[in-house]
Amino acid sequence: MAEDRTGQLVVMFVSERTGDDPEGYAAAAEAMDRLAAQQPGYRGIDGVSADGLGITLSYWADEASAVAWRKHPEHAATREAGRGRWYKWYRLHVADIHRSYSWTRE
Repeated sequence: MAEDRTGQLVVMFVSERTGDDPEGYAAAAEAMDRLAAQQPGYRGIDGVSADGLGITLSYWADEASAVAWRKHPEHAATREAGRGRWYKWYRLHVADIHRSYSWTRE
């Protein structure tokens, strides 16, 4: 069951990968998922990927938490590697979540 995310901040990362070094990309993505989960203010992540296009939503308690993650040295180094190797392009959007609900089939 999804949790209520009302009041959280969402960082939306939309990207297209180059297809280069898929093993390196997978390892880096897994490492960043683990590292993000250890950061103060981290609230979770959702993502989907198909045909080289990806959407990752990371949830944070507040702006300060999200900015601290952006500035984390390992995250910054991986982001630079991504620009040089794994991504054709990406877009990042940040928004406050004003309403959140879910539904699940029984």
